[in-house]
Formats: sequence, C-alpha cells, structure tokens
Amino acid sequence: MREFSTVELLRDLKTVTHAAAREPVAITQHRKQRFVLMAIEDFEKLSARNPDPRKAYAAGETPPELAAKLAEGLDRIIESDGDDA
Repeated sequence: MREFSTVELLRDLKTVTHAAAREPVAITQHRKQRFVLMAIEDFEKLSARNPDPRKAYAAGETPPELAAKLAEGLDRIIESDGDDA
C-alpha cells in the first residue's frame, strides 16, 4: 500500500487521489499510518462483504435468542453484585 503524509495530501491532492483510485492508500501523521483513502467503489465492496452487525431494537422488537442472552448476562451481573455485600 502506498503511503502519503498529510502534508503531501495537502500539497498534491491530485496525485494522492489518483493513486487512491487505483488502490487504497495510507495517509500518515507523524510517520504513523492514521487513515486510508480509497475509491468509493472499493469502500462499497468492502462494506457489502462486512455489514455492520450492530443493531438497535426497541424492547418489544428484540429477537428471543438475543433477549435470552441479555437476561443471562444481567442475571450474572446481579449475582456477582450480591457477592460483594
């Protein structure tokens, strides 16, 4: 993966974006990789392969298997709090 510093990015945006159109490039700050710049098509492919598993549910919408796991976890927390008393 090619690397460009943030200074290079600011000075020569055209070169950096042309490189990012071919493959993802790393953007560095203080010689450490901090960001990745890539073509939107590459990002969309990556996002489609790895959809975000985090979801929010209203209390009545929680799937039963998830509700059971939550209840087990809460029971363990309640039991461990009683051990400290």
